[in-house]
Amino acid sequence: MRILGLHHVTATVDAAQDDLDFVLRVLGLRLVKKTVNFDNHHVFHFYYGDRVGMPGTIWTTFPYRAHNVRVGSKGAGQVTATAFAVPTGALDAWRVRLASRGVASNDLEPRFGDAAIGLSDPSGLDFELVAVRDAREPWTAVVDRDVAIRGLHSVAMTVRDPKPTIEFMASMLGWTAVGETEGRIRMAIDGGGPGRTIDVVHRADAPVAVNGIGTVHHVAMAVGSEEEQVALRDRLLAAGAKVTEVRDRCYFKSVYFREPGGVLFEVATTAPGFTVDEDAAALGRGLKLPPWEEPNRADIEAHLPAVTS
Repeated sequence: MRILGLHHVTATVDAAQDDLDFVLRVLGLRLVKKTVNFDNHHVFHFYYGDRVGMPGTIWTTFPYRAHNVRVGSKGAGQVTATAFAVPTGALDAWRVRLASRGVASNDLEPRFGDAAIGLSDPSGLDFELVAVRDAREPWTAVVDRDVAIRGLHSVAMTVRDPKPTIEFMASMLGWTAVGETEGRIRMAIDGGGPGRTIDVVHRADAPVAVNGIGTVHHVAMAVGSEEEQVALRDRLLAAGAKVTEVRDRCYFKSVYFREPGGVLFEVATTAPGFTVDEDAAALGRGLKLPPWEEPNRADIEAHLPAVTS
């Protein structure tokens, strides 16, 4: 079993249209799938990424406005910031772009030698744009190629005690500690770099996170095959971890479990991908439902908010 890197990050957001407008028209990612939350089919599930939603480029959201979901709070046991990779030298252009669209940004202290800026989306989620060399080909329908987001760079997950988290990530999942600054330990997989990095931020006095609107629900890691996924699940169970059964998400298969600090991890397969039910050119245009929900299409469509993407 080998973790390949990050697969996706999933968050709970407020209004569906606000989310689409921000991610598509400000960040410039592509909507690669418009479907529903498989656990609540009256809620959208949007997948954003590069041209075909390659693992490691994917940001996904559940827009929960008007569903009696509270505003969450960030803290221990949660991914508290999601970073995207942009080209070296692109941050000035991003400062101008964000300001022109009414999005505040702030310069961050360089971490591990990389310059970055911080910003938030309409739901209060914290993002970072990290300037690095990254050969991945971006989606360029909205943002010029020499500036556009390449994909996920990393996530920062907050825990109170880093030692059990670091040991679990290393022994069970193959991550390696490659750097440390005050209150932060950088973990890498497959040599590290964009899409293969997780920062473990530790604060003994961090409040316990509360899931809800404006918070990240989970971070997913990629594995190359279903057989490797099952082998990892068996290994986790043998070590006493609580792991879900394998769940079919149509575009990948998933298992979920929590690391010792409380952060929800997912391990997802790289196949079959988002073109399994749509041509690459048409990704994100229609509402795609899993086969078992097709009999409920009329009811589902009647309850979803009208959106323009």
